Amino acid sequence: MEVNYQYPSPSMCLQQEDKTVLGLSPDLSREERVSFVGGLKHPLIYRDAMLMLREIVISDMSQKKKERLEFFAWLEQEIERRLQKHEQFLPGVREKLRKDMDGFLDEIDNIDINISKLVKVKRDLQRDIDKYDIWKEYYKLERDFWKYIKNRDAALWWVLDPVITVHPDQVSFEAFSLDESTYGCLSVDMKEFNIKGTPQLGTTNIDFSAKLAREMERFRTYTNVELSINPEGFTVDTGVTPEYLEKKIDLPETWIKGFNQVSAAACLGGIDIELLPVDMYDICSYLRRHKAHKSPRYMKWILEPNKRIKIIFEPWGKELELTAVYKGKKKREEKIWGRRRWLVMEKIIPISKSFKIKLLGFGMPQFLIADLGTMKMTIGFTSWSSNDWVKGTAFNIMAGFIGKGTKEVYNLLKDKRNLTLDEINENLKDYNVKENKAGVGMLLRKGEAYFDPINDKVRFRQLCNIPIPKELYEITEMEKQVEKNLDASLDDYKLKLTDALELIASNSYNIPNPRYRNYSYYRTPDYDRKFNRSKTEITLDQDGQIIKVSCDCKEFKKGPRNISAPCSHILALYMTSSKFTYADLKPNVDYNIKKLFEELL
Repeated sequence: MEVNYQYPSPSMCLQQEDKTVLGLSPDLSREERVSFVGGLKHPLIYRDAMLMLREIVISDMSQKKKERLEFFAWLEQEIERRLQKHEQFLPGVREKLRKDMDGFLDEIDNIDINISKLVKVKRDLQRDIDKYDIWKEYYKLERDFWKYIKNRDAALWWVLDPVITVHPDQVSFEAFSLDESTYGCLSVDMKEFNIKGTPQLGTTNIDFSAKLAREMERFRTYTNVELSINPEGFTVDTGVTPEYLEKKIDLPETWIKGFNQVSAAACLGGIDIELLPVDMYDICSYLRRHKAHKSPRYMKWILEPNKRIKIIFEPWGKELELTAVYKGKKKREEKIWGRRRWLVMEKIIPISKSFKIKLLGFGMPQFLIADLGTMKMTIGFTSWSSNDWVKGTAFNIMAGFIGKGTKEVYNLLKDKRNLTLDEINENLKDYNVKENKAGVGMLLRKGEAYFDPINDKVRFRQLCNIPIPKELYEITEMEKQVEKNLDASLDDYKLKLTDALELIASNSYNIPNPRYRNYSYYRTPDYDRKFNRSKTEITLDQDGQIIKVSCDCKEFKKGPRNISAPCSHILALYMTSSKFTYADLKPNVDYNIKKLFEELL
């Protein structure tokens, strides 16, 4: 998908009297002309948070393909060398080579003398030519030019500029990493600003270059900083010729889908852990000082009720005990891969009051929320570095965002700008909860809204300046199959609570019979049976997280056979069973659907 950005000028820092204006140029190609002017009360906190956001944008921890050209060049030389070594030891060859070599050396000596004379003549001629050559400084100028381009704006050629949204209660800055594995959102409360004029609400991309980042690094405690988002640009009072920027970026489909899948994942329930800045410092310090050169490479979090949290770093087996205490009710262990991405948090550790970590379970993403006072930084990591938000789990399905839903959600959110799911249902009473939730899900996948996990609100935001192509948000075959499985019979549905308070749910769904109408099985019971019945089972913990899955369908077996790649049967069973997570069930009792409703009613 190709997008075009039009900026009235480059973003820049301007010195005006006793203040520094941080001028962010918005995209003029959008329908809403966003504008905002406000003095920052804590400019250094804002500086570090924005610089961290830029690090997320340009981060790329994906595995690079190794270049094989050098290897094959070396291999060719090695073969040639061994052939020559073999030939020189053949009978009679060595002596002949010696005689020929002596003759050639004499000829080379004579040629070298002539070459030296010619080189001297050439050098003298070149010296005379250089005196009158108008191109003698060309290569130096060319190098300086490309160095200037690199320092000024190079990153903008291959990353998407951050997305800024002015809400009635906050200003948010969103970014997505180059490798599509890390999401960042800086939420700045309106209390942080001394607002001037009337803000114009809306969403836009901002021109955030490497040059602007270097200017922001110069902010100090005595710097009076004013944030300005001005659609008129920032070249009028600078004495610089106005410069109109146009950028064309070809966005990968996975980048757009991933950006929109983050919100669906943020809606899922999980374990919440509170960490102090010293805990985050200890984690980052260890990761900074150690780099694993072999597998396994993960952090194993050991969580015991009312005890300090422990982390074991593999492959070293090193145990780190944090000061934070786990407040959950059950002992558990969580493994986290892609841990070196956590180093992006280093920049904001000194300015953070606390960190909230949300773990969604094995093979699922993690969310980190840093409390910076009037600002909050939300970071979302995929389950591991090489896994983007599109691969694996269908988060919108697990969050219950299935179907197209009602389009009235769009008009409501555009008017109110941010609402909780309950507030959306309250305003749209003419539609049922399922339709409203499906409508919210459609907005998330179309990039017209995002979920704010800090306030549990859905916020209106248009990701791109043009509508996203239908094929990027249309209902998938997986969703259609899940919806079909949800309507299937629950006669085989069973639920059991173990002594460890884990919920084991199972059900059977129709799966195609590969022997149906196959003449190899003619006159057998398999020949006329169109469907087989699956054996699908999931295990949920007390927090409703999936800790174990199994299904004997073909789709599940051909994958890694875990929650990172669930089939439609597992997703349907999860959605059905999550409704009974907090039901008052007796341990070691087998419940069917009829008995469950009797218990609940």
